[in-house]
Amino acid sequence: MCCEKHCAHDERTETPERRVLHDIGFFGHFIYTRRGGRGGKQHVLKTLYYADGQMTQRVLLEKTKTTSASLSEVVGKLESAGLVERERSEADRRQLVVRLTDEGRARAEAVIADKERFEHDAFSCLGPGELDELLGLLDRLHDHWEQLKRNEDERGDTVWLKN
Repeated sequence: MCCEKHCAHDERTETPERRVLHDIGFFGHFIYTRRGGRGGKQHVLKTLYYADGQMTQRVLLEKTKTTSASLSEVVGKLESAGLVERERSEADRRQLVVRLTDEGRARAEAVIADKERFEHDAFSCLGPGELDELLGLLDRLHDHWEQLKRNEDERGDTVWLKN
């Protein structure tokens, strides 16, 4: 088991389904915490980089799918670190433009290179054809879970989401 030291598992009640869900949770947590998540500094740097290094804070908010408060905090930290700068838009003075600095562009390139390296290394343990097989299984599982979600939404059966 991957985390015997951290998790109290009872082997007698551990089903294959529970093990799979546990592992999916581990992978999600790992990717979110170790690879920058969706709203963190790395994600903002990459988003700006792929937009030619600048965009309005409003567009950045839409692209990062985060809250205004969270984005303001992240951009403030990036600005304090000298990785981005903010200034009023010439076209619309109500808008703030967030722009990568030279240091920010270099950091974004390093983050992107690290992400690409991880994407390769993360699956290097799989043999020929296994990655395609895994993709097929994950696609099938994704489609099935989307159908389960639609069924629950139609029934109004989302009590488990309220925890």
